Amino acid sequence: MGQKAARFLGLILVAVLGYSFWLNESWLTLCAGLAIFLFGMQCLEDGLRNLAGSALERMLARGTSTSWKSLLVGLVGATVMQSSTLVSLMTIAFITTGLISLAAGISIIFGANLGSATGIWLLSLAGQNFSLSSLALPLMVFGVLASFFGPKIKAIGRILLGIAFIFLGIDGIKQGFSVVTENFDLAQYRIDGWLGQVIFAGIGLVLTLLLQSTHATLMLTLAALGLGQVDLWQSAAIAIGANVGSSVTTGIAGALGGNRSGQRLALAHVIFNVVTACISLVLMGVLVRLAVWLSEAMGVGDNQLIQLAIFNSEFNILGVLIFWPALVPFTRFLERMLPDRPEPRVLIPAGTPDLPDNALRARYLDKTALSSPETAALALVHELQHLGRLSVEVICHALYLPISEINRAKHDDAVMRAAPDADYVDADLLYRLYIKGVYGDILSFIGKVDPGNDKDQQNFWMTAQIIALQMAEIVKDAKHLQKNLGFYLRQTNSPVRDAYVELREHLVNVLHEVRVLSRADAASDNWDIHQQTFTEKVKDFERDFGAKLFEANRQEKVSGLQLSSLLNDLGYARRIANGLNTLLTIRKRSLNDPLHNLSDLFDEDTPLVRN
Repeated sequence: MGQKAARFLGLILVAVLGYSFWLNESWLTLCAGLAIFLFGMQCLEDGLRNLAGSALERMLARGTSTSWKSLLVGLVGATVMQSSTLVSLMTIAFITTGLISLAAGISIIFGANLGSATGIWLLSLAGQNFSLSSLALPLMVFGVLASFFGPKIKAIGRILLGIAFIFLGIDGIKQGFSVVTENFDLAQYRIDGWLGQVIFAGIGLVLTLLLQSTHATLMLTLAALGLGQVDLWQSAAIAIGANVGSSVTTGIAGALGGNRSGQRLALAHVIFNVVTACISLVLMGVLVRLAVWLSEAMGVGDNQLIQLAIFNSEFNILGVLIFWPALVPFTRFLERMLPDRPEPRVLIPAGTPDLPDNALRARYLDKTALSSPETAALALVHELQHLGRLSVEVICHALYLPISEINRAKHDDAVMRAAPDADYVDADLLYRLYIKGVYGDILSFIGKVDPGNDKDQQNFWMTAQIIALQMAEIVKDAKHLQKNLGFYLRQTNSPVRDAYVELREHLVNVLHEVRVLSRADAASDNWDIHQQTFTEKVKDFERDFGAKLFEANRQEKVSGLQLSSLLNDLGYARRIANGLNTLLTIRKRSLNDPLHNLSDLFDEDTPLVRN
């Protein structure tokens, strides 16, 4: 019902907007200019992202060793990309996957706010009383021609198209605004004092939320200021609201898509702009007079567009001056406001009543993780660790044993021989509830990433796919084995029951050895020796176990049907052991890429909720 109402409301708004265009052609010109401007901003952002996005990603990942470097990265990134929101969202993705710390992320946000101020300087220069259409047309031609070449030239062409559409949009906005305001004088609604400042700040906030672009709001403000529809004080208040609006957009994205670290960073962005906005409104008189004085010192004292650009820069500089000395306490405050969620030692509850109604989905594979190859790779590694822990717990359920049993090198014979407890659930149900959804999300996420022609990237994503497939297959083998294991463990003592007890203990030992190897340093020579010993133990068990089964069959202690069941289940145990060993080998080969973090693949002591 809610979706239908939203669609109906959307249709009504479209109809009303279309009717308003029919009534007033100048209003249509203004809206068309705004639409062209927004499309130009999209083209410019896409082109800059394709041309310089990878460099920005490397800066974010590697240039954040100190707070000052992080500030500089944010400043340069927002200046080059002309989008503080884009830089903020990328920073949330990096902090969510653990590439950077919270303090570094906050510093980047500070720098991004400073860098975003360059946009209004460019718009104020472009918003002077001369037409830009003559410049836009040749840029559009060159931009289209560039689209027929390789990726880099194509990205440059996209930038040229963006600039061309921005120029056309600015002319359209100025033309439409000048005609609209001939019949509708905004100046008559002038409200003086603090109430007027708050109202106009609210207008800037609402416009930014509706248009999803601080630049578009500021361009409309510059047009109104240039035509005398608003004065410098009112336009300054609108600029304050526009800055708050940009942080609200980031805050919503961080709250919905990030983990605790991402949510902290999004909250930091909102607090930064809201506090700075409140202080700027209180100090409005001082800041506006300072902007006028600086413009006079620059020799452009009569240019209110430049004065607004100066004021916007003052706003962002003021925010950094307020928060920079308190960066460490501010970080601690955010950590207290949004504390880490405790990570359960057991992910799958015992007993049917506590099972979820719907299949579990991936924890880390959200849209923000796709913002760069680095964040996508680390998010996938975290999700593989999540799947690994779930897989081991399902295997333990299939063996009717608690997950804590695999931490022991020696096992109590009474525990190994015990009949299955009623709390243990069918492994097939657990596979469908806990494994299948996460596995499917992993494959879908991998499919959304284009590694291009980079061989290392291709190998990484292919290896990750193999790891996910291997874990799903291991769980399937365990759920097939559970049927006979549960049946015979519930029977009275017999050679067949003894054989299943032995098989059960063998698999618990396999899981224990895998855990020990996954925690050890794979680069050491001892690790290779340990893995080789583990492999030989598995082969020795299979040989000896099979020989004992045939001997029991010859002595008529085990029937032919029972022998076939035991050999089939030995095959499942073999595939489980070999599959786990394969994962250990992959981890050994991946010491130089993000997959080396798979040392925690089967470790319930490792927190999955990243800070």
